[in-house]
Amino acid sequence: MSRVEPLILCINPGSTSVKLGLFRGIEAVQTENITRRENTPADITDEIIAVKEFTGSEVPDLIMARGGLLKPMPSGVYRVNERMLRDLANAPYRHASNLAAPIAHRLAVEWGVRAYIADPVTTDELNDIARPAGHPLFERKSIFHALNHKAMARKYAESVGRKYEDMNLIVIHLGGGISIGAHRRGRVVDVNQALDGEGPFTPQRSGTLPAGDLVRMAFSGRYSEEEMLRMITGEGGLKAYTGTSDMRALEKRLENESEVRKAVDAMIYQTAKYAGEMAVVLRGDVDAIIITGGLAYSGYIIENLLPWLQWMAPVAIFPGENELAALAYNGWLVWTGQLEVKEYE
Repeated sequence: MSRVEPLILCINPGSTSVKLGLFRGIEAVQTENITRRENTPADITDEIIAVKEFTGSEVPDLIMARGGLLKPMPSGVYRVNERMLRDLANAPYRHASNLAAPIAHRLAVEWGVRAYIADPVTTDELNDIARPAGHPLFERKSIFHALNHKAMARKYAESVGRKYEDMNLIVIHLGGGISIGAHRRGRVVDVNQALDGEGPFTPQRSGTLPAGDLVRMAFSGRYSEEEMLRMITGEGGLKAYTGTSDMRALEKRLENESEVRKAVDAMIYQTAKYAGEMAVVLRGDVDAIIITGGLAYSGYIIENLLPWLQWMAPVAIFPGENELAALAYNGWLVWTGQLEVKEYE
């Protein structure tokens, strides 16, 4: 007798929309993007209504939500609990992912099902040696696209008949933010702080800036704190250089606008340079480099990034965020008893 696969609702808020998916086990039944307002974890009424419209008469067996900016925590699946909701409501960073667990919790209570998150952006498996930033008042933090990193690393390992926990990988997530992680035998032992702290510049973020110049600009009296933060996250990177963060629009300008090409090429160069850092972290023992995220659909980026990387290890490309499928996969592992649920403390 065949087992009936669970119906899993997956919720992944982004900066302008909420991506929703209904999965029967790990197979997608339907997906949709709904527009969202600029709001907070305490103000999610519109999203609740939209999710109910999406599911219709279907009631899922469990809900999987994207993990928000919680305290540092090991990789895994966590039950949404009151402590988690409280920490998200008081998170030091404002980020769309903070909405996912509150939405999931409200619906789970109404429907009488369980709600979980998986591999939140604050997943922290850094080696101790990777934490010092250069002054005792500062410490490097692990904030990155953990869900997609882990899912694509596992997908690659499965494609070559190996276990993720037995491989050394460099994963490059190319999106509005860019995160590059060194995965040593199932743990991300080093990664750039992709939210607002370090790494290559991106379509929207400035990445690592010259520290002295940044301090002098901050105290010049020309900019407020809010303006400086927007300069780093949201108004930096390609948007600052070209006026847009839309890579599809920029590709149409590459041939005729040398300044656009120069900016995109510099982003590619910086991405490769940080991948080289992660190769050092793994001491050159790299089984593969995985490129994922929305920008992996760009032919120009991939064509010009590969020559910087291929000497290090074989390169595999998995375009797109794939986060809904990753959430569903983690939910299926929990439902089938292959993965133990952790408690957020």
